[in-house]
Amino acid sequence: MGEERPARRPRSHRAAAWGLTILTLAVLAADLVFVVLNASRISPARIGLDVLLAAGALLYAGSGHLIASRRPDNAIGWLLGSIGLTLAISMFAEQYAVYGLKTAPGAVPAPKAVGCLAAAATVATVLLLFYIVLLFPDGHLPSPRWRPVLWAMAVVFAGWGTQGFQAGTTISGGFSNAIQAAGAEYPNPVGFLPRHGWYSDLLQVIFILAVLTVIAVVASVFARRRGASPERRQQLAWLGYVGALTVIWILLLGLASWLHPVLSSWLGSLLWGLVVLTPVIGIPLACVVAVLKYRLYDLGRIVSRTVTYAVVTGLLVGIYAGLVLLATEVLGLTSPVAVAGATLAAAALFGPVRARVQKRVDHRFNRARYDAERMLAAFAARLTEELDTDAVTEDLARSVHAALAPAHVSVWLAER
Repeated sequence: MGEERPARRPRSHRAAAWGLTILTLAVLAADLVFVVLNASRISPARIGLDVLLAAGALLYAGSGHLIASRRPDNAIGWLLGSIGLTLAISMFAEQYAVYGLKTAPGAVPAPKAVGCLAAAATVATVLLLFYIVLLFPDGHLPSPRWRPVLWAMAVVFAGWGTQGFQAGTTISGGFSNAIQAAGAEYPNPVGFLPRHGWYSDLLQVIFILAVLTVIAVVASVFARRRGASPERRQQLAWLGYVGALTVIWILLLGLASWLHPVLSSWLGSLLWGLVVLTPVIGIPLACVVAVLKYRLYDLGRIVSRTVTYAVVTGLLVGIYAGLVLLATEVLGLTSPVAVAGATLAAAALFGPVRARVQKRVDHRFNRARYDAERMLAAFAARLTEELDTDAVTEDLARSVHAALAPAHVSVWLAER
């Protein structure tokens, strides 16, 4: 009897992981069916957003299944799988309500009640994302002292969830607001909490607690880094890299909103897509790589290149906007000519600007690699001019010692 239990527990975990994944796939399939049925009621952009969110739900479900089946003791896998399910439920509830209220009124039962699930599933999804950040990467708190943050987070999202029962509100949807976009929004059928008064004061208190909780969750990542092993720092770096990249896109999106209307039409859409796509794809991938320790790359070069291209993008966007404004407002050129000229100028500047920015970034943030690469390039240049084997050997030893600072350097030469 004692020997059977270890064999049963993995099977139960695998069955639970498969059950969560299959349930998510079933909800997504139903969502896509209603998307097709509602195609005449929603815009192509809204359909594209739903497809993008469906891909994100699949990625969360798949990564969660992968981790939960291999590391069932790690809560990260179950959290990822649950996010895939709540995201799928939010999308399905929106499309179901649109179909039952607009596309084919009365064809499905309780469309308003199901539509209320969209907002609730959205709240649950955001809550689970914060739990992932707090418990990443081993599925445990940094220390028992962080338990109040865990409970404060639950209080904040419980308070946020009660807004779904506030009188005088309307149901507009979840992540994509598809109900509102289809003109099918309706008064909240379960609203019984007061619109103002004591409940409004309570929401203000919860908002203050939410700000403090978010700060604490971010601080937990830095708390884990203190005294952490190099491997643990690399695991945290993956999640930090996704967060930093998302913040960069948000800042660039804010910058684009202040630019010329010519830019806001296509650049704003592109940056908004990156804002959504980066965390949707990046978080589950970061969790898989970090938790499973599979091909845990050195992030130094990746981060260096990301910072470089983000800075270059910002500079070229500013240059592009400046040239368009100069050509249209000062020189009086037509808009297509101004856009074409600014595009050519930005393309010509890309190479030189990228090289200079990359050099600056490596010099500032990746000094060891920068110095090593410069020393290696200098040695290669001297190697083409030096013919004395002993001099080359001594020069190589000096270069390796200066670049890597090892305790001992030995050079072997093979005789032909």
